[in-house]
Amino acid sequence: MKEILKRGFRGFAMSALIGTAVNMLIDIILNAAGEENFISMSPEFINLFPTPVIAAYVNVFLYGIIGAVFSAMTFIYDVYKLGIVLQNIIYFLVTAPVAIGIAVLIWQLHHYPQAIISTFAGYGVCYLIIGILQYRKLKEDIRQINEELE
Repeated sequence: MKEILKRGFRGFAMSALIGTAVNMLIDIILNAAGEENFISMSPEFINLFPTPVIAAYVNVFLYGIIGAVFSAMTFIYDVYKLGIVLQNIIYFLVTAPVAIGIAVLIWQLHHYPQAIISTFAGYGVCYLIIGILQYRKLKEDIRQINEELE
């Protein structure tokens, strides 16, 4: 349990930091390009809070939550008895609602239906990549076990 919490805290910190850096980079570039007072948050999200600064803090916190859940849930891949398919299904069923729910909140996707499709497609690609990487790791583990048995 201690290791799961460590992973969660590391994931929170990394996700919050990277999310902040990406938003800051987008803001700097677009403001330099002439988009005056551009903030890389949806106006609808900003309007949920008393000030844009509080919205930005909540935005960073929510990015961190996504990273914490994704990182903490990697423990499921250490439960070898489950098998890779079941591991991926459980990982998806836990992380997808959190990540998509937060994306809907941050980007207020219910106001932009066209963005919902790209969001779901993006998460689908992420989970596909995770599945492929996990399968390749499993194949490598099996290869190493077979070499040791020979």
